[in-house]
Amino acid sequence: MYGGILDRSDDDLKAMMRTNVEGTVCASRAAVAQFRRVPQAGGDIVIVSSVAGLRGGADEAVYAATKFAQVGLSGALDREVRPEGVRVTAICPAGVHTEFAIGAGRTEGDPALDDYLLPEDVAQAITTVLRQPRRVRTTQWQLWSMGQSS
Repeated sequence: MYGGILDRSDDDLKAMMRTNVEGTVCASRAAVAQFRRVPQAGGDIVIVSSVAGLRGGADEAVYAATKFAQVGLSGALDREVRPEGVRVTAICPAGVHTEFAIGAGRTEGDPALDDYLLPEDVAQAITTVLRQPRRVRTTQWQLWSMGQSS
């Protein structure tokens, strides 16, 4: 949901916070509980956040706040569960050419979207993180297309 801090209803903002913050916390808690229940050689939690969680932009203050929360959660959770062999990574892509990118003046077929990342680019980053040797961890990965300014 793009827009200034006063442009969205309270219900819209609460829904975004429930999805991005509460949803991420609940899924992470479930994963940690499962890792602790089933003895294994570690595990991985990958949180897909956004570069907005590293540097918020105009007309995305609340969205950026929820993404900052995800980045903060991933860093703190990594320090909490690393001794148990669980790696936590925040993947922070810039704009991705999906239906989510429509808005803030962009419409389907907008040539500006041609410079965005593709969903496959984000999937490749996740796959790369998961395939690392267990002795290696990536705590945060920013992803930008060559055509996007950072």
